[in-house]
Amino acid sequence: MGTPQTPSTIAQALAWAQAQGVDRLDAQLLVLHALGRQQRERAWLLAHDTDSLPEALHAALQATVQRRAQGEPLAYITGHKEFYGLGLLVNAHVLVPRPDTETLVDWALEVLATIDAAPRLPARILDLGTGSGAIALALKHTRPELQVSAVDFSTDALAVARANAQQLQLDVCLIQGNWLAGVADRYNAIVSNPPYIAAADPHLSALTHEPLQALASGADGLDDIRAIVAQAPAHLLPGGWLLLEHGYDQAAAVRSLLTTAGLQDAQSRRDIAGIERCSGARLAMA
Repeated sequence: MGTPQTPSTIAQALAWAQAQGVDRLDAQLLVLHALGRQQRERAWLLAHDTDSLPEALHAALQATVQRRAQGEPLAYITGHKEFYGLGLLVNAHVLVPRPDTETLVDWALEVLATIDAAPRLPARILDLGTGSGAIALALKHTRPELQVSAVDFSTDALAVARANAQQLQLDVCLIQGNWLAGVADRYNAIVSNPPYIAAADPHLSALTHEPLQALASGADGLDDIRAIVAQAPAHLLPGGWLLLEHGYDQAAAVRSLLTTAGLQDAQSRRDIAGIERCSGARLAMA
């Protein structure tokens, strides 16, 4: 039998990880990661809880448990995160994709379905601030006929998006740039999950492991959204939609920005928690 510092079985490893302050689910996923097994194999752990934990894995498991106990996102530790049914590579250069953002993907797909009814195929869509490529790749995977482009200012983030596009074998055009500044084309839809947290928001203290430039945006959190809304009308095709993710209390302000920019039918969508998480509007038909 091993000591709590050197667990000798899978069950002991799980108990030890939880004793360090890691919750049960994360402990299971970290043990699976150490063993080189898939995150969906939690049932395997239960069936093999008395199996020996190879001594060679002790140090690696201890290091990852310590990182998680200190608040580092699990996805950065394992290097993977699932989003919209896709397994994505992630690292500290990109935000960890969150389930709330799937609301934006669902809405974009609905908008593109109405455009198809016109008909005008293939529809063209642009993802601004793509990070890991989560939104762009989810759209391309769901609708392979779409022409999908994605922009990010960070070359490190684009490298992650490119790696994800390659591993998923999805053809997405990746562009380095500052929002729409270097984009010449027009699109049926522009989507974005931009930074939207106020610079002085106390919640940022809990997000120290994620890139600050992808989180905070000025005194009220709306600086980047203002920039996108100002630039987007010139890059939308007639009837094209601009769809934006934003903070839990920003929907009314974002709808006002969209309307002031001359876009029509400003509206919001709620996420799985019932919070107005996304707002959008469309360019008038010619």
